[in-house]
Amino acid sequence: MDNISWSQVDLIREVFHYQSRFEGSTMVFKIDYPVTEDPCFPGLVKDLALLAKTGFKVIIVPGVKENIDVLFKQHDIESACYVSNDASTQGISVRVTSSQAISYVEMAAFNVASRFMTFLSGSRVDALIGNFVRARGLGVINGVDTEHTGTVDKIYADSLGRVLNLGMVPILPCIGWSPSGKPYNVPSDEIALAVSKALGAIKLFIVTAQKGLNYTKLTPKETEALIREEEAASGLFLRELKLGLMASQAGVHRVHIIDGREDGAVLKELYSNLGAGTMIYNDEHDSIRVLHSKDLPDILRLMEPLMQKGILVRRTLEQIQEKKNDYSVLEIDGAIRACGALHDWDESQGEIAAVATDPMYTDLGLGRQIVGYLVEKAKKSKKRRVFVLTTQTQDWFESLGFIEATVESLPEQKRKNYDQNRKSKVFALDL
Repeated sequence: MDNISWSQVDLIREVFHYQSRFEGSTMVFKIDYPVTEDPCFPGLVKDLALLAKTGFKVIIVPGVKENIDVLFKQHDIESACYVSNDASTQGISVRVTSSQAISYVEMAAFNVASRFMTFLSGSRVDALIGNFVRARGLGVINGVDTEHTGTVDKIYADSLGRVLNLGMVPILPCIGWSPSGKPYNVPSDEIALAVSKALGAIKLFIVTAQKGLNYTKLTPKETEALIREEEAASGLFLRELKLGLMASQAGVHRVHIIDGREDGAVLKELYSNLGAGTMIYNDEHDSIRVLHSKDLPDILRLMEPLMQKGILVRRTLEQIQEKKNDYSVLEIDGAIRACGALHDWDESQGEIAAVATDPMYTDLGLGRQIVGYLVEKAKKSKKRRVFVLTTQTQDWFESLGFIEATVESLPEQKRKNYDQNRKSKVFALDL
């Protein structure tokens, strides 16, 4: 058997980290209809079944718009569209559903829901298509009777919770019922949003059949700005971004927008900080904090490849422990992904040292974040200058504004400790 590579070991660690972090959490998957027509659909459902088997509470809300369009065309049913002006669902488009049309909407909705159930059963996961949505009619809008077009009145959260606690996967079609049993056509996006709020879902996945949305991660404010840009450019992802923003504002910690036609996209997005699509987050995702003793193995693991290459000076666990208060770490989702130190010297100078980042996350600018944090820390402690000693990363430090300096400009004690054999170059930044 071939040896497992270090990259594979890191991947295994990451999987276990996310498994322990989110196990038992409720996750809602809003899956657009075109995804169900793609050859990757069976694999997607198999991945959802795997999540359900390993302790996640999975809820599926299938989209059916395109399927309804086909049925309406086949049966010559005309239906105008209406954009909701309800404050909680601003911008979600719904169709006017007549008494003639509602039976076809039900047919399309339950047909797609049954497809999910079939594939989940193939993975030995129990699923349930249920009436978890109480709806009310939209009524007459601008003089138009919307008839069987409805909106969410209530999510039966207790019933959903009991189903989830049994290890089953609830499937919610785009149908809600009034207390008297009248069916209403309710937008799947609205149901996904309402369910996420009612059950306190930690994640909402918006699984689309579009490529190109690769902004990686966005705050709600950044999402609002992007929506304005996309509206001006008639962008393709307005619906997904608006739904994601509403969910984030409603308290869903993470909203993930992914291309469901990419094999394994859900697992990549869930079990990796890099992900496979776009994440909208409303909690503190990246945080830099002081080093704790329990972090020592993690930062040594980050530093070891750089120490082997001679980029960093070799440090032992004991040496780091001795100057523990000088070190800071950057944590993403509870895992250490970068570190650095600010050593205090006389003459109002500080040394930035031991900067290391996880090589799998080099594109996220974590090193810049750590150095920026240490520079601000030096400013707060009234340092007039920070410096670094480097043998192979001078271009990178120059890109951060550091300017080459002389060994003679170092504090006296640091000059005495300067390694003449290593011949490190000095770069400094005046504060």
